[in-house]
Amino acid sequence: MANAPHGGVLKDLIARDAPRREELSAEAEKLQAIVLTERQLCDLELILNGGFSPLEGFLSEKDYNGVVSDNRLADGALFSMPITLDVSQQTIDNLGIKAGARVALRDFRDDRNLAIITVEDVYKPNKEKEAKEVFGGDPEHPAVKYLYETVQEFYVGGKLDAIDRLEHYDYVGLRYTPAELRLHFDKLGWSKVVAFQTRNPMHRAHRELTVRAARARQANVLIHPVVGLTKPGDIDHFTRVRVYQALLPRYPNGMAVLGLLPLAMRMGGPREAIWHAIIRKNHGATHFIVGRDHAGPGKNSKGEEFYGPYDAQYAVEKYKDELGIEVVPFQMMTYLPDSDEYKPKDEVKEGIRTLDISGTELRKRLRTGAEIPEWFSYPEVVRVLRESHPPRSKQGFTVFLTGLTNSGKDAIARALNVTLNQQGGRSVSLLLGENVRSELSGELGFSREDRDRNIGRIAFVASELTKAGAAVIAAPIAPFEDARKHARELVEKYGSFYLIHVATPLEYAEKTDRRGIYAKARNGEIKGFTGVDDPYETPKKADLTVDISQSNVRTAVHQIVLLLEAEGLLDQL
Repeated sequence: MANAPHGGVLKDLIARDAPRREELSAEAEKLQAIVLTERQLCDLELILNGGFSPLEGFLSEKDYNGVVSDNRLADGALFSMPITLDVSQQTIDNLGIKAGARVALRDFRDDRNLAIITVEDVYKPNKEKEAKEVFGGDPEHPAVKYLYETVQEFYVGGKLDAIDRLEHYDYVGLRYTPAELRLHFDKLGWSKVVAFQTRNPMHRAHRELTVRAARARQANVLIHPVVGLTKPGDIDHFTRVRVYQALLPRYPNGMAVLGLLPLAMRMGGPREAIWHAIIRKNHGATHFIVGRDHAGPGKNSKGEEFYGPYDAQYAVEKYKDELGIEVVPFQMMTYLPDSDEYKPKDEVKEGIRTLDISGTELRKRLRTGAEIPEWFSYPEVVRVLRESHPPRSKQGFTVFLTGLTNSGKDAIARALNVTLNQQGGRSVSLLLGENVRSELSGELGFSREDRDRNIGRIAFVASELTKAGAAVIAAPIAPFEDARKHARELVEKYGSFYLIHVATPLEYAEKTDRRGIYAKARNGEIKGFTGVDDPYETPKKADLTVDISQSNVRTAVHQIVLLLEAEGLLDQL
């Protein structure tokens, strides 16, 4: 345990167990091992380095119940987020996980053993209660969806013995542990530190806000962005860290320090705000800026906010004495062009001219290449963002054609490939179903599972090409809605996805089949043939539907090109 003026007692398990490292490492080699997921690794790192103090392991059932019901561990200590090690029944059976067992915890990326858990208990959580009490219960909340769709059915509780740190290969010099950050503050002579939580790029208003907060308290600033798991669709942490690095010299007289936090966010609003305050206290901060709708996931499909705008501030304020960290309310800043300054909105007199750019408007300007004024963001920040957000005409995309054999989808795909190559401007990749089957999926059959696996491979390749800025044309049969949905989700992490349903009727596709494939299927020579003895699920939300029995390949290609042009993807070709 470490004691320091910045943040009180710190449970640094790495430092505590360092003298036994070789002994623990040797023991772990002989134990059964749980291979951790990415989120579990994020949690493990912050348990081991003290970021989640007072935790010394994953929550036991009594601690879990206390946190879910009352924001408290069984011993009464304040902690607001259940940090749990979820496993399947199969894992429990295969590894013999039970109370008293010692099990190694392994990094899936490099197969290193990082810790040993001494199992206190194995229990089945009340997911319904966890969803409601911790996240508000809305089934559309990303953490609730993750809880029901991804988290396994059992939790394993127990304290940890630390073997090693996680290995990181990016921004190593900015990855301070809590103890290292406290020591850094002490070296600098900082006694008051205002922590700023962010998972987004920072602009001039953020700089003004943090400078004002620090000056009002004669403090310094810790920019402490999350670089673990954030909300799907957030800007990648590589881009964000380059933005923070570009912004740092704009702070006066070395006022600010940048440190990265490997946290897996839950987007849990009030609960998350309390959790963030505990984490920043552990890292040595004395003050913590809590924003409007802090760590909220935005709106649900009905357009309703998951949390009230100030719920997070109220939650942290309720526990401020116990937290031992002062809450700094986030002030909404606005730009005053006539005086070239930023001020809190509630301090601006009526009639004074103001300017603002919303997040939506900023994304639009990045997408279209429109001007982003210097009053909003510094040129060096804009430069970084433009490198990572090229205009639409330079972004990758995937056109995914689905339909029956001989529906015309392959002919459309080939013709579209020629059309886009003729126009130029970006590389074009063609992924025909038959080619993918022979080159990528030769060992797969035509069961439901194998078909889904084949589409998953196509989607993976398409997503990587899309990320690299290519135009991808994929044309598998893709008969199942779930597989098509998964393909869309995978590609849309990196660019646009357009589902084109080639809805040529079975009768027409069979009648014009010169290769006789349908005849063979009808005669039983080919089994599991889509449309004959295997189903095709009609897409529910195709971006475009074409039908070769009512039109032709040229018209279908023209319709797809018009769709792409309307989306701004071909404007400058």
